[in-house]
Amino acid sequence: MSDTERQSQDAATGTGYRVLARKYRPKDFNDLMVGQEPMVRTLTNAFETGRIAQAYMLTGVRGVGKTTTARILARALNYKTADIDKPTIDLKVPGEHCQAIMEGRHVDVIEMDAASHTGIDDIREIIEQVRYRPVSARFKVYIIDEVHMLSTAAFNGLLKTLEEPPEHVKFIFATTEIRKVPITVLSRCQRFDLRRIGAADLVGLFSTIAAKEGIEAEAEALAMIARAAEGSARDGLSLLDQAIAHGSGIVRAQAVRDMLGLADHARIVDLFQHVVKGDVASALKEFQAQYEAGANPVVVLTDLADFTHLVTRVKYIPEAGNDPSLSEVERTKAAEFSTSVAVTTLSRLWQMLLKGIPETESAARTAGAAEMVLIRLAHAAHLPAPEDAARRLLELANNGEAGGPVRPASRNTNSTGPSAAVRSETSAVASQPMTRQPQGSGATMLRSVPAAEPQLERPTLPQVKPAEQPKPRVAVHSVDDIVNLATEHRDPKLKALVRNFLRPVKIEPGRLDAALSEGAPTTLLNDLSVRLKEWTGVHWIVSLSREQGQPTMVQAEALAKERQVNDARQDPDVAAILAQFPGAKITDVRVRAPEPEEENVVPPAVAESEEGDILPGDDIEF
Repeated sequence: MSDTERQSQDAATGTGYRVLARKYRPKDFNDLMVGQEPMVRTLTNAFETGRIAQAYMLTGVRGVGKTTTARILARALNYKTADIDKPTIDLKVPGEHCQAIMEGRHVDVIEMDAASHTGIDDIREIIEQVRYRPVSARFKVYIIDEVHMLSTAAFNGLLKTLEEPPEHVKFIFATTEIRKVPITVLSRCQRFDLRRIGAADLVGLFSTIAAKEGIEAEAEALAMIARAAEGSARDGLSLLDQAIAHGSGIVRAQAVRDMLGLADHARIVDLFQHVVKGDVASALKEFQAQYEAGANPVVVLTDLADFTHLVTRVKYIPEAGNDPSLSEVERTKAAEFSTSVAVTTLSRLWQMLLKGIPETESAARTAGAAEMVLIRLAHAAHLPAPEDAARRLLELANNGEAGGPVRPASRNTNSTGPSAAVRSETSAVASQPMTRQPQGSGATMLRSVPAAEPQLERPTLPQVKPAEQPKPRVAVHSVDDIVNLATEHRDPKLKALVRNFLRPVKIEPGRLDAALSEGAPTTLLNDLSVRLKEWTGVHWIVSLSREQGQPTMVQAEALAKERQVNDARQDPDVAAILAQFPGAKITDVRVRAPEPEEENVVPPAVAESEEGDILPGDDIEF
């Protein structure tokens, strides 16, 4: 039954309305091209060359199309028409099995929800059934959704069948928690990571569906829905369905804003402007107006964090402002703030918002908690950056050591304490005549001539000595030392990360500058700094360097091994062996340690004592 016929039947009988997420579910690989181009390209090449895997693993966040992709893949494996009878990705013409597979009712395509079938008994049933050939299709396809919910026994029971399934059986797994799937299962599957669908792609998809449905929709409203969907087409279509019902067939920005409890993005920009100016009163007034208009305090702070992130991105990537999901106000204001707000201020606001949002979510009074967050943000907007404050303190310390001016500790003009003495001395010195004293190559400086009367003694301020860095418990001079510490403290994960990704640039006591190889976790340097402080007892500064750095330990070991193999290949004896046995190759080179020289031990029978020859029957002590 076609979609048109089903709609006519539903309208005539008054039964079921098909939600947009089901009505516009992708039916072939052309529909999947929205956001999933790499996966489609890989499958296209695999089908054209006949390199069809025995098992597939589909992973991604909710609503990106894992189950739909599994059904389309099952349809492609069993595609059959009057002209085509082979697996193909060209599914323009519906085949014999296509409709039943897409509706989930084909006898040879078995769908199982691992959330409700987690035990070994369910897997035993599958193992027993794979021996039998399909009834009508080319392949018997097992689609197991949320496969990470299977028990350990169920995974173990599936391993052997998964590694060597019959030729007529294919497995397709789908999961949102790929890390919970055992590596033994992953290694037997061809994995596809379904990406989040970009906001621009979602806006285009929603516009197309709204046009097909004859729905009037504002571009700003669709952008709001795309942003709220967070990369999930299913969530976005559900929100679009809700917006159509909320607006009686018309999707307007204000209606979507009210429906989602969002604040106007123009007002978020105004709130950001008040915060960066440090105007607490205006920021609280603007927030109160948004709150009274129905905006959720948590959503307001989240939108403020998103705009802070946008301004920071535009500062370094101006093209980021061309995102079609952004409003015109966001686009223009982000470009203006990116040139006027320092990156240290943006970074500080971002960190405080990340901490303030969960505080607001868990607070009994969310509005009050959000206001306190805004107050902290406004007060922190004009604080100096940590490096600027440290530089200023260093300048003041240097000026103090060079005999710079000493400030009085009190502003009370009637004081008779040390500060008054300092002021008296300053006045006395100022009233003295000044003479020029030669300094260096013709340069002169002013020097006061001491008066005849006794001067007040200038009070001396205590010298503040910089805190001495405590001696580390363990000396660290190289990456090898760090790896040895990780081994000693039983931290294999950090040890593996350091060996594979850390490219040292400079290492000295308490400081490590390093670059990271591609694929390194973003938290590696921070975790390393914390661990080094725990292990050595001193504070460590671990920073990311822009230099390339030295090779990682794994790369260095590989290069050393390659040099050893090349050296061994040049050996005449080894070369002769390789020539004698075609196809032989050097797999490993081991350097034997030198054997210790044997000491010449004189047998007891011929040893001589101090008193003379040793005769049979004499007692000998060693």
